[in-house]
Amino acid sequence: MASPTLVKKSSDAPLRAKGKELPFPLNLYQTAVGKKWVMALTGIMLLGFVVFHMVGNLKLYIGQVEHLNAEGEYKLDYDINIYGEYLRELLVPLLPRTYALWGLRFGLIGAFALHIHSALTLTRMNQVSNVAYSSKRDFIAANFASRTMRVSGIIVFFYLIFHLADLTWGWTSDEWVRGHVYENMVNSMSRPIVALVYIFANILLSIHIFHGAWSMFQSLGINNPKYNALRRGFAAGLAGLILLGNISFPLAILSGVVDI
Repeated sequence: MASPTLVKKSSDAPLRAKGKELPFPLNLYQTAVGKKWVMALTGIMLLGFVVFHMVGNLKLYIGQVEHLNAEGEYKLDYDINIYGEYLRELLVPLLPRTYALWGLRFGLIGAFALHIHSALTLTRMNQVSNVAYSSKRDFIAANFASRTMRVSGIIVFFYLIFHLADLTWGWTSDEWVRGHVYENMVNSMSRPIVALVYIFANILLSIHIFHGAWSMFQSLGINNPKYNALRRGFAAGLAGLILLGNISFPLAILSGVVDI
C-alpha cells in the first residue's frame, strides 16, 4: 500500500478568511483582545448582579418587620417583600414606577448576551488559530473549572430561565403571588426536586464564577506572578461566598428553619 502523500501548506496562507472590518470602535470587538475585554467587563457586571441578588435574598432570614405602607399605616410584612417593592420604586418620582428596574434588567440582558457571544466567538477564533499547536497536554494542564466553563455556562443559562419562570413569572406553581417574594420562595423550594435543582445549579455557577473571576484579570492585562496567589484567593473566596449564600436558601427552607 502506498504511503499517504504529505501536503505542505504555505506558511503565508491565512488561518481564516478575514471579514469586513467594522468602523471604530466596533472593529475592536473583531479582535481577540477586544473580545476578551468585553467578556471580562460584562463578566464584572454580571458578578456584581449575582452578589447584589444574593445579598438582597439574605433578607429572607429577617422575617417579618413593621413598616409604613403606601396608605400611611404601619403593618407587618416580610422584609424581603418590602425590599422587592423598593426595587420597583427606584428613582420614583423622577421616573415612573418600575422604569429604573426595567432599565437595569435590559442592561443585564445586554451584558449577558455580549458575554455569551464574546465567549463563543473567542472560542471559535482559538480553535481555528491554535489547531496546529493543540496537543493532549493542553487538556491535562487545564484545571477542572476552565475545562467545564462552556458546559457550566450552558447549564447556568437554562437554570436562569427556570429561575425566572419559577420565581419571577410564576409559571411553575399555582401558589405564586406577585410581590410575595418570601412566600413564593418558601413554596417553591419546599419541593425537594426544585431545591436540588437550585443547589446543583449554584454549585456549577460557583465553579463558573471561580474561573471567570480568576481569568478576568488576565483578560484585562492585569497578570503578574506576584499577584497570582491573591487572584486565586479572591476568585475562590468570591465563588465560595456566593455558593454558601445561595444554597443556604433551599437548605433553610427544606429543613424548616425558614417557613411561612
